Amino acid sequence: MSRRTFLTGTSVAAAWSALSLGGAQFASAAARDQALATTAARAVRVTGTTLEQVATPVGTGGYKRLTAGPGWPLVVRGDLASATTGRDDRRTGLASFVQFSDLHLVDTESPVRFEYLAKLNGSAYRPQEALNARGVSALVERVNSLAGGPYTGMPFSMVMATGDNTDNHELAELDWYLKVMGGGRLAQNTGDLSRYEGVQNSGNAAYWNPELSYNDGYKAKGFPQIAGFLSAAGRPFDAPGLRTPWYTTVGNHDDSIEGSLPDLGLLNDLYTGQYKLEGCDDATAAQLTDSLRRDPAGAVLLLAKLIASGDLVRKVTPDERRRPFTLKEFAKAHLNPAVTGAGPYGHGFTSDMANSGKLYYTFRISEKVVGISLDTTNQAGFADGSLGTAQLRWLEQQLQTHSGHWYDADGRKVTGGSTDELILLFSHHTSGTMGNLLPDPRNIFEGRHDGNELVALLQRYPNVVAWVNGHTHMNKITPHGHAVPERAFWEINTASHIDYPQHGRIIEIADNGDGTLSLFTTLIESSAPYGTDFGGTSDANLAALYRELSYNDPNGRPAALLGAGGDHNTELLLTKPTR
Repeated sequence: MSRRTFLTGTSVAAAWSALSLGGAQFASAAARDQALATTAARAVRVTGTTLEQVATPVGTGGYKRLTAGPGWPLVVRGDLASATTGRDDRRTGLASFVQFSDLHLVDTESPVRFEYLAKLNGSAYRPQEALNARGVSALVERVNSLAGGPYTGMPFSMVMATGDNTDNHELAELDWYLKVMGGGRLAQNTGDLSRYEGVQNSGNAAYWNPELSYNDGYKAKGFPQIAGFLSAAGRPFDAPGLRTPWYTTVGNHDDSIEGSLPDLGLLNDLYTGQYKLEGCDDATAAQLTDSLRRDPAGAVLLLAKLIASGDLVRKVTPDERRRPFTLKEFAKAHLNPAVTGAGPYGHGFTSDMANSGKLYYTFRISEKVVGISLDTTNQAGFADGSLGTAQLRWLEQQLQTHSGHWYDADGRKVTGGSTDELILLFSHHTSGTMGNLLPDPRNIFEGRHDGNELVALLQRYPNVVAWVNGHTHMNKITPHGHAVPERAFWEINTASHIDYPQHGRIIEIADNGDGTLSLFTTLIESSAPYGTDFGGTSDANLAALYRELSYNDPNGRPAALLGAGGDHNTELLLTKPTR
């Protein structure tokens, strides 16, 4: 079959009948093989991507092992523009890059964690999280191993991390994030570096205690006992760092306590102190969970009361590296020449941003494509975000600077300058998670704007082709603007690298030479092997366990977060903007 064989969206739909956790389910093995063969024929290469193979659960017990299963074929989505034959022969690559999201470099031994809320909030505790730095480093290794985009063949111009780069905005977590991205020696360990001081050796049956022989709640579900697991997880290792320039977008976990509570400095002593709460009764857990959702200030007071009570409080080794950083410090850390790595210097941030705390910027992705990174966080508390009026006005100025024409609020066409480039927006929050309109303490009198308002603004600028984001930990691709093709764009939401499926995403933009653009979105998994060894603690095996444990997390949501076929490896058609 020629690489240039054309595959229509309808033929994909006919071959694709349903999805499950193991990947695609077809009417027959022949139909699956045909779809994969056609996918490979259209690509320059599929090696190292989920076009080639995908982690697939096997076994009948409660705890599933993972193995390499068939890849996911390309799905052509013509929601916003029609696919025409022959476009593979006319295609010109315009950009090729990679998105990481929600890496959550996490200090599992921190006193300011809410592991005891896991039954009510699955993100409070994950059995795999002590291996997080190794897992993310394996994702970096995957990107380093790839020659470029599977459909354009273009080398990657950059990697963008779309927020929640740290879990609890601690200095130690920020250091690990910068070293995993830029390269360096690190140990995912705080407090007493010679021993682990978190919930996973607490003897509390509510957590997986990997080194203890007794039957905790996780081992009752089939989780293994692994000798030396925690000491291996905390030992130093060398992160290779990206060989590609990388940029950072800020997320809510980078600026607030557990991504939900306003950081008023009230818990700084707890962060760096010697007391760690490891449990509470169900009624108190429910009360605290409700406060986190409805009354962040009340949650802080309740947490302080629980610590003072002394119940299920453990003494840990204090560590100043657990001090929470501010957003200004977050930007300043990126300016350290020691973390420049493959570049660029500052990774999107400048000294002016570090001084002002305004962490939004414009940067160049390729010769004809511009990126805009937003700060959608709101330090008033709660996980969701919004935009302040000043940033919204700044965004509109950037859109006008890089657009040949646009439409005003009344729908009238406005001609711009000579610059006419494609525009991609990056943010942590999605259009559906930008409803937090509380006044931001950074500017208490400034108005806040939600996702609907941002979508409406972007639809006035034909040069906007995609909005790339994270936050939901889910693979989901959404079309915006069906009614007016010229003013349509795609929203590309990619899963996290803390919860299963732990994906990154390659995004390529191509001009089809027929008045349309194609955005190819290809998911990638880390370089970790699929098979795991419960008797080994090598770095490669720990990275493999990171993936497998996340799949089996009883509080996880792998089926929901994985997304459907149209959210995985796709070709997203779009009308090319013209003057």
